[in-house]
Amino acid sequence: MHLETQAQCNAQCEFCPYPRLARKGTKMPDSLIEKIIGELAGHPRKLPFLVAPYKVSDPFLEPRLFDIMALVAARLPQARIALITNGSPLTSEKMDRLAGFAHIAYLNVSLNADNADEYERVMGIPFERTLQRLDELHERAAKGPFRFPVRLTRVSAGKDADARYLAFTARRYPRFASLVVPRNDWIGEVVTPGANSAVPDAPCHRWFDLSIVADGEVAFCCMDGEAKYRKGNAARQHVLEIYNQPHLRELRQRLPSRQGAADPCRRCTYLSG
Repeated sequence: MHLETQAQCNAQCEFCPYPRLARKGTKMPDSLIEKIIGELAGHPRKLPFLVAPYKVSDPFLEPRLFDIMALVAARLPQARIALITNGSPLTSEKMDRLAGFAHIAYLNVSLNADNADEYERVMGIPFERTLQRLDELHERAAKGPFRFPVRLTRVSAGKDADARYLAFTARRYPRFASLVVPRNDWIGEVVTPGANSAVPDAPCHRWFDLSIVADGEVAFCCMDGEAKYRKGNAARQHVLEIYNQPHLRELRQRLPSRQGAADPCRRCTYLSG
């Protein structure tokens, strides 16, 4: 489940819808966060799942992040937290607090480049500041305080550049895994050269997701960045009722090819890493 508690990011990535996001700056009320997490407590405890406290946002810009993580740990023992950040907001104090959580599945840092020119062009934030954060995080990891893996990711921009990135991260941050993920167009929301152009002749694992944005609307999936294809509204409906609507259950039960599914899936070229 993606739970965007506030729509805020300090980066301006060229492959992300955030720079043009209409709900930019929207903050989800505390009462709605508590409602959603309380309703998820009805999910069977024998079935584990992930809670990602972000969507088109950076979770470490959320002042309530660690309170939200503590609430998830208390109310949803079958859930683990997934975190993705650009790394820039990850201060020493936040690293201290991360070390105290046992239910984090992973921390992904979207580094995306091995040099300042490419990084600052693609992401719009200072490269050296992010490297300073990562250097400290890596030093802490060497001492063993974290109980979760750290991965440094890059949105693919070509075979040679991707290979240089993987060599750079392996050399500078050997304790962290590195991976390159496919470039996607967010169901046509972001025109980005190099994105996959063909709709896969396969089902999609995102049919098993719940993706809630900061104003309470439930987007179709993680690629529906602007929440154009809404499943419901978490402020007015029970989130498990939204998830279990008959047409959504049918997708998960039948697993048809996206090419024969309804809109927007039949137009979606999303590939996961």
